[in-house]
Amino acid sequence: MKYLEFTFRTIPCTETVNDILSAVLGEVGFESFVEQIDGISAYIQKQLFSEDSLKTVLAEFPMPDTQVEYSYQEAEDKDWNEEWEKNFFQPIIIGDRCVIHSTFHYDVPQAEYDIVINPQMAFGTGHHETTSLIICELLDSNLQGKVLLDMGCGTSILAILARMRGASLCTAIDIDEWCVRNSLENIELNHVDDITVFQGDASSLADKGPFDVVIANINRNILLADMKYYVSRMNPGSELLMSGFYIDDIPVIRKEAERNGLHFIHHREKNRWAAVKFRK
Repeated sequence: MKYLEFTFRTIPCTETVNDILSAVLGEVGFESFVEQIDGISAYIQKQLFSEDSLKTVLAEFPMPDTQVEYSYQEAEDKDWNEEWEKNFFQPIIIGDRCVIHSTFHYDVPQAEYDIVINPQMAFGTGHHETTSLIICELLDSNLQGKVLLDMGCGTSILAILARMRGASLCTAIDIDEWCVRNSLENIELNHVDDITVFQGDASSLADKGPFDVVIANINRNILLADMKYYVSRMNPGSELLMSGFYIDDIPVIRKEAERNGLHFIHHREKNRWAAVKFRK
């Protein structure tokens, strides 16, 4: 799977501007964001990129008097372990309950759940606010004996945590072949079983499940388009956890969820990113 690497320069360059830019880019398929001195870097699958869509959302950028410039190149396929070790990837610590780190980290704090990952790509390490929001939801949920779906699984850290917390069976799905391969490696690293990994999109769910818990941490547009597929594979009383969008998007997410027969439970937010919980 080929990715494009974008460099966005924002004027003025503030945390709020860059957060909103990340949310806007997520709506047109961008998957990962890294803060830079004068803006952000962002990544999107080459086959999903539409320059017309990008220009449209930038022209409609909701903060007046903000200038956004960009350039891009094809991202190099490589083993990202060394890159993250040198530049970005630091252990993720959520209270005293969960720590996510790689094999090159030492003196990692002790926690109830210790997850080891080796990122083979620049995405899905768990640093983004949306991932930590879903982790907090899983830590607060009763997963004992539940059958769980992790849609858009990335490195599968959410499925791994769910198994550690007692989920009986997990299915992890991602459209990216790199994610599937890395998920299998991370599952082995953490010595967990009963996680099955597939490459595909929501259309592949027809013969899977039903599920007691569905996680979908993707982006607003994909969630809106695919929610009906998730709901069709959920048991009565099942829960749907979604993230990958901004708090301003909660009303449209909630409207589509309720149209599909879901009941809103609550939401969490972090740096204006949101996670929502629904029940069927």
